[in-house]
Amino acid sequence: MKIEKVKISEVKLNENNPRTIKDEKFRKLVASIKEFPKMLEIRPIVVNEEMTVLGGNMSLRACIEAGLTDVHIIKANELSDEQQKEFIVKDNVSFGEWNWDELANDWDETLLADWGLDLVVKQNWDNLDYINEAEQPNFRKDNVITIIVPEEFINEVKEIEQLIKDTLSVDYSGCEVK
Repeated sequence: MKIEKVKISEVKLNENNPRTIKDEKFRKLVASIKEFPKMLEIRPIVVNEEMTVLGGNMSLRACIEAGLTDVHIIKANELSDEQQKEFIVKDNVSFGEWNWDELANDWDETLLADWGLDLVVKQNWDNLDYINEAEQPNFRKDNVITIIVPEEFINEVKEIEQLIKDTLSVDYSGCEVK
């Protein structure tokens, strides 16, 4: 299989693709394509012999929105109808997991978020107040804590936040959740 550059009008969106992208995530994808179009050449859109997208449906939508006139494709002509359906799903399944400690320690969370990684970042806890600070000798009000949490755990994090608030009587008025 070889990578080809074709007119974007030749490629058909796959209306039967069960994956979707909306609002802010779509805007981030469009921005990503505008900022780093070379990635589309390195990781082209996969199409069948009718030029219907099997892999990269959301990317094609974003390319159209970004105003691109050409896209890079790979034709997967040898797949049966059943294999095409399987490809559509498997291309969108993420089997791996992020190493959140490494991301928190070795990567810039603003860049990660700009690149489309779903993060919840808690920062600037400088306004924390304990009811009895004398009992917290190692706590300094100028501590800055960053916690990166996968978006799918946001509800659990909110429950833990409430438990901490109730248990420790922490004032979160100066905190910001992104």
